[in-house]
Amino acid sequence: MPHLKTILVTGGAGYIGSHTVVSLQEAGYDVIALDNFANSVNGAEDESIALKRVEKITGKPVTFYKCDLLNIPELEEIFNKHKIDAVIHFAAMKAVGESMQLPLLYYKNNIIGMINLVEVMEKHDIYQLVFSSSCTVYGEPKKLPITENEQTGNVTNVYGRTKFFIEEMLKDLSRANSKWNIIALRYFNPVGCHSSGIIGEDPTKAFTNLMPYISQVAMGKKDTLTIFGNDYETPDGTGIRDYIHVMDLATGHVAALKKLVSVHLGIQFYNLGTGKGISVLELIKAFERVNNVKVPYMIEARREGDISSMYADASFAEKELSWKAEKTVDEMCADFWRWQTLNPNGYKTPYTNGHCP
Repeated sequence: MPHLKTILVTGGAGYIGSHTVVSLQEAGYDVIALDNFANSVNGAEDESIALKRVEKITGKPVTFYKCDLLNIPELEEIFNKHKIDAVIHFAAMKAVGESMQLPLLYYKNNIIGMINLVEVMEKHDIYQLVFSSSCTVYGEPKKLPITENEQTGNVTNVYGRTKFFIEEMLKDLSRANSKWNIIALRYFNPVGCHSSGIIGEDPTKAFTNLMPYISQVAMGKKDTLTIFGNDYETPDGTGIRDYIHVMDLATGHVAALKKLVSVHLGIQFYNLGTGKGISVLELIKAFERVNNVKVPYMIEARREGDISSMYADASFAEKELSWKAEKTVDEMCADFWRWQTLNPNGYKTPYTNGHCP
């Protein structure tokens, strides 16, 4: 099996990507990151600031390129410049609501981008790939907790369908060419930030991600949190999800790379979650308690397509990857609040003398 030293991380300046770069560098890998900033406000600013802050955490340089996977010559240039051993593929448009309004944009960016990436990888004889998938591929689960054997494809939104279609495409690719060695990681609900408060989640478009929303209400930037539905068949009536700390998710990618070195899989799927469901109200109460803040909320009707309960059986990842989510809900809440209070304007907050004002 190949020795993996240099890892290309697509979408490396994003929320999960930047946190994973920290874990990769701490594990001794050399990282090349690319991003097109499709999820940023205008893409024209120096959005690689997240990776500059990663360098402050790790003390190691990150090689970075602004590159769009739809631009094959740009992508080729990166592969020609560097001896890349494996790819972790995060780059994707990811807003569920937006995906329903702009389906062609999501199919073009996420699916064609993936096709371009694997074609260039094949051209350069690189077959080690970790793909950022999602629990959305399961749709409404028939039973809980969800194992990797649960049927996929009954997806309720365009974003999730792009992940499902890519999974199917990668299955076909691995069948057609036995050189491919692919791990697809099905994330549950990433929250939290690096414990330093130096990097974090900085949504730049309209968002409904629960923890940033809670945090902005606690900061006074938004008046109230909207909870969509309190009539689900759950103990308190609000939806239940499996929230996983983003740094646990990051170490899952390091574990996946180590697995690729040790065995030829063809393609394998792993759930990354805690295995514990937390309701919306439980997360709000934990955030208030841990950070000594108040989060006023209001109840509105359910949103179409929302699922009542979803949480992982992550035992397969523990057995096969020797990986397990370690961080608690309290740590998720405390770390996110540290990021938010140190960076009230996200990455627009200046970073000076080792401290965010």
